[in-house]
Amino acid sequence: MIKAIFLFILAGLAEIGGGYLIWQWLREGASSWLGLLGGIALVLYGVIATWQSFPDFGRVYAAYGGIFIVLSLFWAWWVDKKMPDTYDWIGGFVCLIGVAVMLWPRS
Repeated sequence: MIKAIFLFILAGLAEIGGGYLIWQWLREGASSWLGLLGGIALVLYGVIATWQSFPDFGRVYAAYGGIFIVLSLFWAWWVDKKMPDTYDWIGGFVCLIGVAVMLWPRS
């Protein structure tokens, strides 16, 4: 389970970071090099997600979605300096409960 969480976080940082760099390039007028780096990060995100040991693509991506939501809240807070409100954090917590239910070992 620790490996799965680590890979979800790594994939999330690659996806959010890549999207952020492309946003900076296209929306904020930053260098096209940032856009290229963002594209590379997004490709890495796709590769990292395949390293999960779960055999079910749909379940992996559904569980990753919950992790992505929480990571996005932290990104907004730490990088964009936009503090998520109480409802955002409650929603993120609910998502993590969903992730735990989906990834709970089955017999």
